[in-house]
Amino acid sequence: TRVVLDHVMSKWGVLVLLALSDGTLRWGELRRAVDGISEKMLASTLRTLEADGIVHRFAHATIPPRVDYSLTERGTDLMTRMRPLIDWVEDNAGAIVDGS
Repeated sequence: TRVVLDHVMSKWGVLVLLALSDGTLRWGELRRAVDGISEKMLASTLRTLEADGIVHRFAHATIPPRVDYSLTERGTDLMTRMRPLIDWVEDNAGAIVDGS
């Protein structure tokens, strides 16, 4: 379980999953949605989450190439369970950072 937790709960893993919980995104859309992530880290995070069966990568046979990313059924189930935690963090982040 530790390996899966490391993948899912990593700084970038959580943010990528959160972005994809709103629906399918292309590479550039995903990169803009996850502020501050480098191309290398986005690629690595997506590969890991895809290998875990949490993210689906669909490459369209078009020129120029188009690749869409979305949550799998497992990823959707995961985000249903993670969303309350993320909501709590969003509600309390300001007070925690301010030290109040």
